[in-house]
Amino acid sequence: MPVAEVEVTPELVRDLLADQHPDLADLPITVLANGWDNVMLRLGDDLLVRVPRRQLAAVLVEHEQAWLPALAPRLPTAIPAPVRTGRPALGFPWSWSVLPWLPGRPLAQVPMKDRGRSAVELGRFLAALHVPAPEDAPENPVRGGPLRFREPLVTERVQRHAPADAERLLTRWRAEVAEPDPPGPPLWVHGDVHALNVLLDGEALAAVIDWGDITAGDPACDLAIAWNGYDVEAGAALRAAYDAHATHHLDLALLWDRAHAWALHFSMVLLESSDDHPELAAVGQHGLFRLLES
Repeated sequence: MPVAEVEVTPELVRDLLADQHPDLADLPITVLANGWDNVMLRLGDDLLVRVPRRQLAAVLVEHEQAWLPALAPRLPTAIPAPVRTGRPALGFPWSWSVLPWLPGRPLAQVPMKDRGRSAVELGRFLAALHVPAPEDAPENPVRGGPLRFREPLVTERVQRHAPADAERLLTRWRAEVAEPDPPGPPLWVHGDVHALNVLLDGEALAAVIDWGDITAGDPACDLAIAWNGYDVEAGAALRAAYDAHATHHLDLALLWDRAHAWALHFSMVLLESSDDHPELAAVGQHGLFRLLES
């Protein structure tokens, strides 16, 4: 994981709250998770504080603050739209957010046999999300754009992590990324739909979290979850639900070809970069297994 550029502690968060949201400052605060980009702290029973730990993440928090409140009302599943916003203060240099606490268990922690219902619900959710975005939607250099420019990196990683099957995987991947870019206006894209950012309540979809990579572009990158998060049957159910509810006019067959390419890219990223995060490494390994059987 990247080294934190600022140490985020409960004491720092309490001071920031006292300075900007004093009505929340006396609630219990506990560190929930230290992510690549943000520290997540539980605030009382119903809230969460999301604080950047490095500058690269700071602008992503601002994107969430700007856009999630408008997106949340029209989506069929909960998302963590900020209920309070924080600004740089007391020596802390970046914006931060207070979010609703969204209970649930990450998809990655749910047995594969129990993921089928959520696949259908996630397909409907992504179809509702993937509508034309405004011209001032956030730009993201690594999500939602064409993959063909990453061929050298993907080739190197596939040869390292799947040497026996590299030729087969890369032949299909190159054909998929060589297809024309999707026509029409860019669509809203979550950008980081993976099995730790999808929460389930039992077997039902409960929330989709971690929207720092929100952007406008090709929705194919969101659909990689059909391989990286589900088995063959559930992945097919996700695809059927998405296709039945999508309102855009993209060629669905080509869209899913590009999604297959994104699934390989994401699997390689996770296998390459998650030696200190076993759950993410397991997501990458499952994605590679699914791609090899498809």
